[in-house]
Amino acid sequence: MIRTGRQFLDSLRDDREIWIDGERVMDVTRDPRFRPVAESIAELYDLQHHPELQPKLTYAGGDGELTGLSYIEPKSAADLVRRREMVKLWMDWTGGMMGRSPDFMNVHMTGFGSAHDYFARGGERFGRNIRNYCDYLRKHDLALTHTLINPQTDRSKPVHEQGTAAAITKETDAGIVVHGARMIATLAPFSNEIAVFPSTFLQISEEAKPYAFAFSIPMATKGLRFICRPAITPPGGRVEDYPFSARLDEMDCVAIFDNVLVPWERVFIYQEPKLGNGMFVETGTMNQIMHQFATKNLAKAEFLLGVALNMADAVGINGFQHVQNYLHEMINTVELVRSCIRASEVDCVPGPNGTVLPNDQPLLTVRTLFPQLYPKLVETIQILGASGLVMVPSHDELSGERAADVKKYYQGANISAEKRIQLFRIAWDVSCSSFAGRQTLYERYFSGDPWRLAMLRYQSYPRQKELKERVWDFAKRTAEWETKHRAEEKSHVTAS
Repeated sequence: MIRTGRQFLDSLRDDREIWIDGERVMDVTRDPRFRPVAESIAELYDLQHHPELQPKLTYAGGDGELTGLSYIEPKSAADLVRRREMVKLWMDWTGGMMGRSPDFMNVHMTGFGSAHDYFARGGERFGRNIRNYCDYLRKHDLALTHTLINPQTDRSKPVHEQGTAAAITKETDAGIVVHGARMIATLAPFSNEIAVFPSTFLQISEEAKPYAFAFSIPMATKGLRFICRPAITPPGGRVEDYPFSARLDEMDCVAIFDNVLVPWERVFIYQEPKLGNGMFVETGTMNQIMHQFATKNLAKAEFLLGVALNMADAVGINGFQHVQNYLHEMINTVELVRSCIRASEVDCVPGPNGTVLPNDQPLLTVRTLFPQLYPKLVETIQILGASGLVMVPSHDELSGERAADVKKYYQGANISAEKRIQLFRIAWDVSCSSFAGRQTLYERYFSGDPWRLAMLRYQSYPRQKELKERVWDFAKRTAEWETKHRAEEKSHVTAS
């Protein structure tokens, strides 16, 4: 089924424990720090019911019911394209600034469900569990958050010596008991369930086993609570003045498990460090995830390029050569990401149980390069906006006593003061605000430690042997050419 926005909002009214600013939030759909974001996510669900968009966002599931396309198990390159177009539509709706919209985890879990055989290595029931859970998510169109990282307590020690990381403390007939904490649960206040996966590599040892698990449980599970960072929007800040901060701050939380019981049917990996270490790569799920977030990156880069192009027009700098050079660099980023996505689809490879995987090499290029490119995109908007970004007034000035001054002195080369303020408030929010700072940090570490990713890319690059041999083959042919021609020259001299 596909949910409506109203059904999504209604599903958030449960007994979940969300804490912010020292107090518990009883209803995230009504609290002013959360309501605008919840309603923005609800818009995405409503798009699935729009007559013109529904064919682009849904497909007929096995039971004939309409299902969100982010749940599709791709069987061909065409399926990958369909899913990418669905993700792109949602991402364009948010300017690419909501990296953890529900489609992100839908793609995650569908990838794992396709590779249920992998989880069955730890026990047949765990393979059944992941398959059944994916079917459950698809049927109910749920929103998920997930958490991968242990608290930053003392990174110099192994996880079992830190005393804060979530760990299995007991096994019962009903399930496993988990105690400790995990971070960063982005989108937690607006999710129905939380998926808990291993991320960093664990030692293959007895000490690591209690930390080697994968499971998913409802947000309102007894003993589970979340502590949020402060909201980014200033108290009383209007959406007109903070168009992204106020509406698209996904929120980041620490998840605390206070002796939480996880039912056995919700457990996917149990005390298997080796399975936990390989679950993203060996299942092919990382390929699917990269395909999703590369599409997010494309939407984000395109939106920032659109902001920059509009700014250049608004203040009459689009004819300057150095400005055109800045804009050309942004265009290059957009087209590089787009090309990598298309190459991954065209060169897709076989995946588990009849599925296909987008080719990982083009997507790894995006994964490792975008954290470097994104800050440059933001910097370009700062450079083009210059002092104009700092002096943008609030929308209240347009109806205040000095409205005439604002309309005269804040107009652009070919744009009214009202439109220019609207544009530059957007530009400020994506380049200079607290929201912008969080987005830049988010992109730096969205997919992991960039240094570690770079080393892994080098170490696992499959064409190293081929490319090295190509050089020595050329050297060999050069030497043979030299030997041949020296012999010919010597023969020629002798004959003379």
